[in-house]
Amino acid sequence: MRTSKMKISLALVSCVLLVCVVNAEDAVVEEVTDSSSEKAASAIEKVQYVSPEPDGDVYLAEHFDNPEAIGTKWVKSQAKKEGTDESLAKYDGLWAIEPASKEPIPGDLGLVMKSKAKHAAISALLEKPFHFTDKPLIVQYDVTLQNGQECGGAYLKLLQYDKEMRLSQFTDKTPYTIMFGPDKCGNDHKLHFIFQHKNPKNESFEEKHAKKPSTKLDEYFSDKKPHLYRLQVYPDNTFDVSVDYKIINKGSLLEDMVPPVNPPSEIDDPEDRMPSDWDEREKIPDPAAVKPEDWDEDAPEQVIDENAVKPSGWLEDEEIMIPDPTAVMPDDWDEEMDGTWEAPLIENPACESAPGCGKWTPPMMPNPEFKGKWRAPLIDNPNYRGKWRPKKIPNPEYYFDPNPFHMSSIGAVGIEVWSMSDNILFDNVIVTDEKDVADQWAAATFDIKRELVDSDGNILERMRQPTHWIQRLGRWMNNSDWFWHAYGLVTLSPVYLFFGFLFWWVRQPSEEEDEEKKAQAAAAAAKKSDALTPDDEAIEAEADVEGSGEEEQEEMEAEEEETAPLIEAKKSFKSICEQGLEIDMVPNYSIVDVKKDGRYSKRQYRQVKIKLIF
Repeated sequence: MRTSKMKISLALVSCVLLVCVVNAEDAVVEEVTDSSSEKAASAIEKVQYVSPEPDGDVYLAEHFDNPEAIGTKWVKSQAKKEGTDESLAKYDGLWAIEPASKEPIPGDLGLVMKSKAKHAAISALLEKPFHFTDKPLIVQYDVTLQNGQECGGAYLKLLQYDKEMRLSQFTDKTPYTIMFGPDKCGNDHKLHFIFQHKNPKNESFEEKHAKKPSTKLDEYFSDKKPHLYRLQVYPDNTFDVSVDYKIINKGSLLEDMVPPVNPPSEIDDPEDRMPSDWDEREKIPDPAAVKPEDWDEDAPEQVIDENAVKPSGWLEDEEIMIPDPTAVMPDDWDEEMDGTWEAPLIENPACESAPGCGKWTPPMMPNPEFKGKWRAPLIDNPNYRGKWRPKKIPNPEYYFDPNPFHMSSIGAVGIEVWSMSDNILFDNVIVTDEKDVADQWAAATFDIKRELVDSDGNILERMRQPTHWIQRLGRWMNNSDWFWHAYGLVTLSPVYLFFGFLFWWVRQPSEEEDEEKKAQAAAAAAKKSDALTPDDEAIEAEADVEGSGEEEQEEMEAEEEETAPLIEAKKSFKSICEQGLEIDMVPNYSIVDVKKDGRYSKRQYRQVKIKLIF
């Protein structure tokens, strides 16, 4: 007993030590993680960000690092949308200049649209108008969809130049020259490039949309990272659109816009009509064909199968559906108000084992005589003249604009959007005609942002690289999709083995218990044999001994009374075995169990169970 208690105590101590080790490792991981977070924060603080100044010819360069820009340079719209319910017509979306919500760079602010499901509009004048002459137009800005994008836009509008422009009245109806930027609703991801083309004949404006790029755009709307959008339109009527310096769409203003910039020179004559004798039928029924005499158009498609035989066991007297015999009329049923109550119908249980119930009718089969309605075969139409088309006439609206690059001058930049996502951050807007200026501006602004949030060897990630081997192992496991399946098996296997060993070790018998079990096993093996054991011989000898004294004689008689059935059972078993019969002894029971003092136990004797198998 002492040995078992000692083993259990040692097992409990081992479990406590195991828990302590695990907690110690967790503490190390937490310490390393906290240290890494401090280093990451230190990396952000060490970034030397300075509000950039453009080096070159620019028309607008806005970094939004001045919190006072709203209300001075950038003007919020106070107008209302036309043709919209009064409660929805206001441009009441909130704007703020603030740092990014995640990993902000000290000193770097942006223009944030704070509201969702509200119309928001804000705009700023260019330092000087941009005129489409002999220099390219380059528009560039970065956007961070800090909460992703469900439905809405994050695009810019380059507003037409007007000396009397009132930015406070900026709406969706304000004339613009170019609309550019991302837009999404549902699974429709777009990157707009739309320009307003002026009809040289009637001076009306019509939107021309660049063809949709083949590049997938969904990542830009979901990764919550800053992305740099750039549009370049050149005097040779070509354009290209890039995201993060990668060109994803390019083409010609003359050939790759929808609808085309220049209308067709000829159109179908709207007054032209097809002549009455114009036959467009390429094939006609053969007029010489005659229906065969045996063609019966009235023959049915299916007829009754006369050879069908009613299946054996068909129950014609049984209904397929019967009233439910267990149904009871509800207590609140009023037959005067609700009518006569009828039990609901259920499937007839008598039909479950039968091939069918109810009146049997032969099945239908396809009619071998059926041919259907007769039609004459088709032949070539001798009068066929082809498909008629109206004649072409000169397009009265035709014009040819060889240089659609010459768009309306730009006087302001505006943001007029509606979105189901809030906290959209606009930053680092620049309008220029020099690519080097746009590159330098992006390097001083956008590149620093992406260097901090990208995971490809940038400053922040390098500072976050784990230094402790436990943290390195955890980072590798997090980046391995398959590892967690194997992790549970490999990591917990030693624990399972440890507790399995403890369980086996605790259940091992002590030396005294082991010797006692061996003695019991030897005694049981001897009692299962047919030969008489020394104890049995002693019993027979003892039965012949006559005791002295009255008490001894009574005791011997009682003992003989008890042992006689046992000895007789032994002899019967031996006789049965000699006849070739098999005795099936129930395990864990003995034929005879003798106590240490030589006396038989009647209780244990009565537990003997024997099965004879003939």
